Amino acid sequence: MKQKRSCLLLVFIPLCILMTFTILGGLVGFNWLMFIPRSQPKPANQALFQGITYVREVRNSSRPMVAHVVTVNLRAPGISLLVTPGDPKAERPLKARTTSKFLDQFGVQIAINGDGFTPWYSNNILDYYPRSGDAVEPIGFAASDGKVYSDNLHEQPVLYFTRNNQARFGTPPGKIINAISGNLMLVQDGKVLPSLEGTREPRTAIGLDKRGRSLIIVVVDGRQPGYSEGATLEELASILVAHGAHTAMNLDGGGSSTLVIEQGGKATLLNSPINHGIPGWERPVGNHLGVFAEQSK
Repeated sequence: MKQKRSCLLLVFIPLCILMTFTILGGLVGFNWLMFIPRSQPKPANQALFQGITYVREVRNSSRPMVAHVVTVNLRAPGISLLVTPGDPKAERPLKARTTSKFLDQFGVQIAINGDGFTPWYSNNILDYYPRSGDAVEPIGFAASDGKVYSDNLHEQPVLYFTRNNQARFGTPPGKIINAISGNLMLVQDGKVLPSLEGTREPRTAIGLDKRGRSLIIVVVDGRQPGYSEGATLEELASILVAHGAHTAMNLDGGGSSTLVIEQGGKATLLNSPINHGIPGWERPVGNHLGVFAEQSK
């Protein structure tokens, strides 16, 4: 019996110390977990679903970076899009949820975080908003399944989608079915826009090829020393151009940046989000962009 208790104490005491440091670190806006060395993942290049490919770029030359690139053939069989539905009549039309929760709830195969949203604050691991289910509103124009639930009061760039997957930035190519906003354009006419500023951060962005037939999604991990420090806006734009983007815009980034796929019937993280300084902890966000797809044959 004494030997059994000793074994339990050997497990319990280190666990308590770990939890204490994690909570104390979060309360002061710092978490030591982000500094625990982690091995970078291996590069990848594979088909995820019919019409959808995935590339993971891993860099080490000047500093660590892990970038995830998903290319969606908008003309492939079974491809359709969904922006998180919202209530046009509500003052705050969305209920915050994680990107994984969005994927599980609506049955899409790929999902990323979307537009910036308000209100939002993150003072520490116990004092933050929103939690899952809290009411928020997107900053830019947003529509889902033909229903507009947020106007473009702040003149944000917008990506519009029609029922048959026609897509265009700036002006709708037809009847608006889904629409999502960013905070600035990154690429125009296949070129990185000049004067892009910003520190190295986790990033999420979307672009279209020249013919508007391919949707290019880029998510860059960041704030994780030794694993991935993030990307500047210029670096983010360069990744988009390298993967065929003719036009592209920046979405909400930082702790919001998340890429999820459906795997074995449930949500699986493809990237390493960073929320409250803790790698792998998803932030509840306002809206999302999801892609329905069929399994590869």
